[in-house]
Amino acid sequence: MSEECRWLHHSLNRLTRFEFPFNKNQIPKVGIYALFEEDEVGHGTDRIVRIGTHRGPGQLPSRLEQHFLKENKDRSIFRKNVGRCLLNGDNDPFLKWWEIDLTTSEAKLEYRNSIDKDKLRMVESRVSEYIRQRFTFVVFPVEEKEERLRLESRMISTVSLCEDCSPLSDWLGLFSPKEKIRKSGLWLEQGLWKEPLSTSDVDRLRSHLPL
Repeated sequence: MSEECRWLHHSLNRLTRFEFPFNKNQIPKVGIYALFEEDEVGHGTDRIVRIGTHRGPGQLPSRLEQHFLKENKDRSIFRKNVGRCLLNGDNDPFLKWWEIDLTTSEAKLEYRNSIDKDKLRMVESRVSEYIRQRFTFVVFPVEEKEERLRLESRMISTVSLCEDCSPLSDWLGLFSPKEKIRKSGLWLEQGLWKEPLSTSDVDRLRSHLPL
């Protein structure tokens, strides 16, 4: 068992838990978040299934709104990955259209007559329902961007490298067409299996946690 991963799980599970709908004014402007998913267990407590942060200044509340509130798969890779799994699990051919990034005006013009917009809205709504009903999260402030990105990376690696953090056999992510999600048990593709938290990292992380 990874002692650092066990410590991380139990420490984050002690923080104030948020669920949808949440008041964004109660969330720090800068920091790191961790998601938990209903029924998923790790180290005898709720299993961490995603860790994330933000790059723009003061954007943590907005980032979480992109995941939970705003129905736009192309502004939240988390939403896009959940949709991939829902569609793939149903063998729904709309998956190929869900993959298309429609953020640019050129893409919107190119696919305006190809993509079933009603179907797209329906899938976005289904993704929202799944996320809002099954995910909760915690947040903690980390002011400096470099520190924030470092800790996020080390936290992700710590969880992904831990053999005791396996998902349930019916975890939705196992329907992902993305091997890294299936293999890691996390709603992530970046930052996996790299350098985990060191003893000094744990000490630095402790200083940020409002325990």
